Amino acid sequence: MSLNDQWMQRDLKVLWHPCTQMKDHQSLPLIPIRRGQGVWLEDFDGKRYLDAVSSWWVNVFGHGNACINARIRDQLENLEHVMLAGFTHEPVVELSERLVQITPPGLNKVFYADNGSSGIEVALKMSFHYWLNSGQAAKKRFITLTNSYHGETVAAMSVGDVSLFTDTYKALLLDTIKVPSPDCYLRPEGVSWEEHSRVMFAHMEQALAEHHQEVAAVIVEPLIQGAGGMRMYHPIYLRLLREACDRYGVHLIHDEIAVGFGRTGTMFACEQAAITPDFLVLSKALTGGYLPMAAVLTTDEVYAAFYDDYATLRAFLHSHTYTGNPLACAAALATLDIFRDDNVIERNKALAARMHSANAHLAEHPHVAEVRQTGMALAIEMVQDKTAKTAYPWQERRGLRVYQHALQRGALLRPLGSVVYFLPPYVITPEEIDFLAEVASEGIDIATRESVSVAVDNRYPDHRDPG
Repeated sequence: MSLNDQWMQRDLKVLWHPCTQMKDHQSLPLIPIRRGQGVWLEDFDGKRYLDAVSSWWVNVFGHGNACINARIRDQLENLEHVMLAGFTHEPVVELSERLVQITPPGLNKVFYADNGSSGIEVALKMSFHYWLNSGQAAKKRFITLTNSYHGETVAAMSVGDVSLFTDTYKALLLDTIKVPSPDCYLRPEGVSWEEHSRVMFAHMEQALAEHHQEVAAVIVEPLIQGAGGMRMYHPIYLRLLREACDRYGVHLIHDEIAVGFGRTGTMFACEQAAITPDFLVLSKALTGGYLPMAAVLTTDEVYAAFYDDYATLRAFLHSHTYTGNPLACAAALATLDIFRDDNVIERNKALAARMHSANAHLAEHPHVAEVRQTGMALAIEMVQDKTAKTAYPWQERRGLRVYQHALQRGALLRPLGSVVYFLPPYVITPEEIDFLAEVASEGIDIATRESVSVAVDNRYPDHRDPG
């Protein structure tokens, strides 16, 4: 038995893996990873896999990054953790100062959580609590976009709309208002991204006009709806939304957990609309993919609504045990150093252009409806019928075939349903991008030429099989 097989067998006896139907592993082998270096992961039998999805969208500067490693080691010699209630430490102060400096103007206060979903919960609670402290207790609902995803804790699921993750738990979820997404994949032929995004904003305007007195905040994934299939839209929507939230007296929450830190072509997606949200939620790439951490940035106005004598009970009494963990802060500081010193955003423009050119031919594929891209995120939408954009039945799991082929070829491509996407670390080379494009093209050919017979079940029409 190979080392891979030994570790797989030990794993399956004791582990329950995330986002996984465990029965799949009767026929789909687990890949035990021994080490990582740069964009490559290596299993226990010595086979390497190019990490095209940044290990769930977190790793921006490669595995085993020397700069991040060194900063964590140095921190480990001094302080591994201390509670942040009543105490503070050097790395959390420095990180907070730097986040305030690099984010849009007006976001002057930083609150930490342990992961992206927890960060969303913080922003939702903070917004509701702000209005409560301001004497507007009726403002307790949230507006969100269809096809959105904000995490898998209960409140985070409530403001999401990917049925795979939410349908089972409907009885537990908050009552939210869902507005049609500006998703530009759905635009009529001949209509530009900007035109479509403007037209779709009418739905948001109507929802705010009707419900603003009971709405605390609107929450969006700016520019890219990640788990919803890497669907994309134009920055004009964000500008219109900021203006409308101001007019109607509603907070704007930007979930930049997946799209922050250069993924969309600017450091933060909100920069492309030249706006400042009331809450900016960051995680994933914040620590370079090393350690779990989330940061929620907000305004002095929001902060002031909680600042009072203790007896008023206006304080934000929310906490996580590892809030502001020094090791995670150290990783984040090293990550920000690399962005500052290596001209990353500018260098990524050439890599993004290479991703575009390497995959451009797939736009002509008979079963590809669209190849779309925003910055360092590129998605390829496989369809049954190109002209009508008819999706494959989700039960056919076409994306799984691409995933399996890619593993055979030495690449980690993990499609979302029938959407094949690239979100690679920023240290990828042009030649490695070409390799990924080749593997994806082969996988799409295999996945779309096979005939698959399934019993169609329409309970989950927007299902996103994670492959």
